[in-house]
Amino acid sequence: MVEKIIDLQAVNKKYGEQTVLDNVSFSVASGEIVGLIGPSGAGKSTIIKIALGMEVADSGQATMFNRMMPNRQVLGEVGYMAQSDALYEQLTGLENMRFFAEMKGVQKQQINSEIERIARIVDLTADLNKYTSGYSGGMKRRLSLAIALLGSPKLLILDEPTVGIDPALRRKIWAELQTMRDKGQTILVTTHVMDEAELVDRVALLLGGNLIANDTPKHLEDTYQVQTIEEVFLTAEGELS
Repeated sequence: MVEKIIDLQAVNKKYGEQTVLDNVSFSVASGEIVGLIGPSGAGKSTIIKIALGMEVADSGQATMFNRMMPNRQVLGEVGYMAQSDALYEQLTGLENMRFFAEMKGVQKQQINSEIERIARIVDLTADLNKYTSGYSGGMKRRLSLAIALLGSPKLLILDEPTVGIDPALRRKIWAELQTMRDKGQTILVTTHVMDEAELVDRVALLLGGNLIANDTPKHLEDTYQVQTIEEVFLTAEGELS
């Protein structure tokens, strides 16, 4: 039986009068990349925050590694990259990475090699000694991604990780994510870049707080009789409008 790393069951969430999630059941299995797509305000970030225990559902339940959330002990096994960068701008990129590596419990003798390895993945090696306050928006996103990757966490949750990152580097990052998946790590990623949604094992499409599609990219394209996930999204959105 496949282990569910994230499992949300019949989750409802309102902010005031606005229903953000409407009876959503959603899971991410061990060793897969799941792409969570949908327009702004569809509830993608809310799903992530409930999964992480940062928000509490109005009803329903959320578990991670078979433990009820919120549960701070579980978070040590998670690499999380939020939509907004949470960096210490008075520190250099290297100092940020070293601080977070220590916070994540990376062994001291491995910290330097781990930082070097990940800096190469996100193409920040030449900029590590610069202060983060001088980084461009794209560089800050790359540093945030690098911090999430530190320590090879069992579960990676990435909220719009490639915003502001050039296409060549995006391809490199996705190749690394697929390598991590092949090694048994589990990845949940939200994206607005529809060609990235072609690269995941399973696409979960949120519209209006409802999970309206949840399958492999190929099966969704066949079901909607279209050629791309972008067309799946547009067709599904048109059916609901």
